Amino acid sequence: QVQLVESGGGLVQAGGSLRLSCAASGSIFSINAMGWYRQAPGKQRELVARIFTIGSTNYADSVKGRFTISRDNAKNTVYLEMNSLKPEDTAVYYCNAVHRYTFEAYWGKGTLVTVSS
Repeated sequence: QVQLVESGGGLVQAGGSLRLSCAASGSIFSINAMGWYRQAPGKQRELVARIFTIGSTNYADSVKGRFTISRDNAKNTVYLEMNSLKPEDTAVYYCNAVHRYTFEAYWGKGTLVTVSS
């Protein structure tokens, strides 16, 4: 089992920045990819960014050039640096981890990001 705890959400004005953190614990060795998803009110959960064990990354088109995902393996933590935030970035952001063999997905409880115009 893997446990994920997010932190760093909050209220920010448009154009501002926030950094989200996700600390993983438990069976860390079983994780292949970690990432961030978000869900806005009335919308489906969507992938924001993902980083694999080898370091490769994926980003949603809507955040490319503004968000950066990174990981600190020593701390078992993944970060999402969010710059030039827009009101449409407002959502609950969830940390996600995927088991390397079973592809089971683990989720954090989420952290709310609110961007005011």
